[in-house]
Amino acid sequence: MQIYGDSNSGNCLKVKWVCDKLALPYQWIEIDTRKGETRTPQFLKMNGAGQVPTVAFDDGRTLAQSNAIIRYLARDSALVPRDAFIAAKMDEWLFWEQYSHEPYIAVCRFLLVYLGRKASELDPEKVKRGYAALDRMEQHLSVSRFFTGEAVSLADVSLLAYTRVAHEGGFDLARHAAVRRWIGEAEAFLGLAPAR
Repeated sequence: MQIYGDSNSGNCLKVKWVCDKLALPYQWIEIDTRKGETRTPQFLKMNGAGQVPTVAFDDGRTLAQSNAIIRYLARDSALVPRDAFIAAKMDEWLFWEQYSHEPYIAVCRFLLVYLGRKASELDPEKVKRGYAALDRMEQHLSVSRFFTGEAVSLADVSLLAYTRVAHEGGFDLARHAAVRRWIGEAEAFLGLAPAR
């Protein structure tokens, strides 16, 4: 299996973390999206949307979209709850992450870290919605150890990717004690060094 990804992207790192945790063999192929490497005819043949991560399997099939990829890779593992309803709650968080979390937390990070913008230049609405996402996570994690209960699931892997580096997007987690506790526990579970 080949993973085409950008190691600065939380969406790509999700796939790597799941493979590492489950000891799935893979070859990482670093892609520089800012140099147009996802827009080559060869890449677009694998993924017509021209996005990373993209996984190419040994049988020639390909799969894109980070949460779809990790859902497939972890399908028979403890990272997917056995109870159908709890698994659906996990999926609920996976969809929420891509719609209500990543577009704000990750985009603000991209603007500051990769485009060199100043915090004062960020769209106030994106900042507001990013804090709303963090507040929702705080509320949930104040009564639940992880997103689907007492065990780490793909919901935690997915939400960890950009939450652990939210500070790079200008978000202050000082008032989010439960989120900070969860970040530490999820990082430890995945064997990750704490984000700086």
